[in-house]
Amino acid sequence: GDVATTPSDARRIAETIGGPVVVKAQVHTGGRGKAGGVKLAQTPDEAAARAADILGLDIKGHIVRKVLVTPAGDIASEYYIGMLIDRNTKRVLLMASAEGGVEIEQVAKDTPELIFKQAIDPRYGLLDHEALGMGMKLCPDDIKKARQLAAAMQKLYRAFVAADASLAEINPFIFTPAGEGHAIDAKVNLDDNALFRHPGYEALRDLYAEDPSERAAREAGLSFDKLEGNVGCLVNGAGLAMATMDLVKYYGGQPANFLDIGGSSNPEKVVNALRIILEDKEVKAILFNIFGGITRCDDVAKGIIAATERMNIKVPIVVRLTGTNEAEARELLASTDLVGAATMDEAVQKALELA
Repeated sequence: GDVATTPSDARRIAETIGGPVVVKAQVHTGGRGKAGGVKLAQTPDEAAARAADILGLDIKGHIVRKVLVTPAGDIASEYYIGMLIDRNTKRVLLMASAEGGVEIEQVAKDTPELIFKQAIDPRYGLLDHEALGMGMKLCPDDIKKARQLAAAMQKLYRAFVAADASLAEINPFIFTPAGEGHAIDAKVNLDDNALFRHPGYEALRDLYAEDPSERAAREAGLSFDKLEGNVGCLVNGAGLAMATMDLVKYYGGQPANFLDIGGSSNPEKVVNALRIILEDKEVKAILFNIFGGITRCDDVAKGIIAATERMNIKVPIVVRLTGTNEAEARELLASTDLVGAATMDEAVQKALELA
């Protein structure tokens, strides 16, 4: 198949393929079929019409800008094969089910006994007998199909490891009426922590699929995730950021984001962080929670003050600084409109009150 951005592109690809095709929305979410994002077309003209229906469609907040046009498969049976990280066993986990073609999360919820699992030893990979055993669980009465499934599982494992993936799944893996196996849809999640090993991945990034604030944060070197609350959080260190969000929830509030600003007291970094948070019009207060270990609190305070003086900020800001030179930092903050706090609990409660 090939990717189309216009109905005429879809027509051209369908003409090249010949015969029936499937037109699939290309967005970073599941449930595309239920949302009308996957359609069958018998002719090139129909492929263009289906592409016109799908392009511009909103699927779970994602606008469709591209469609994949592929040959239609004649499906006799469908299976699910997936690889993911199992943090309990610290291994790659193979999951497989004869209930392919539907959302695996629903199968896990309604009929978990229909999902088979195999933890893979990283020293040896997915061994032949393990893969074939899983294939036989899926197709107990057909050794030829079981062998095709086993081969697909082993290839998927090798791809998963080579790609530094956190998830790789084929759903569905189908058999035609003639017994031929084909992977006709797949999903891969790549581990951001391994991107430095794969410089080619950057070219695959779809900027339209990303939240603009998360894209701006990545470009500014900040760890950021947008949430639904009204208290903007700027914290140094991922663990402290999680604890801060937990405390906001504990006192009845809702965090607007996760943001790990790192150990820098650079005003430019603070300005970028504040700008990203303030893009969210739901934010009614901003909470700085900074632990100064190697980074000195008075340096951080100067950075925060310098950053806020450069911006026209209409929402209240609560600052809690603890660690090296925290007394000096509090003195600096006392001469500003910033609201100081000595403890995390006090800072969170003040932020919620002001919000």
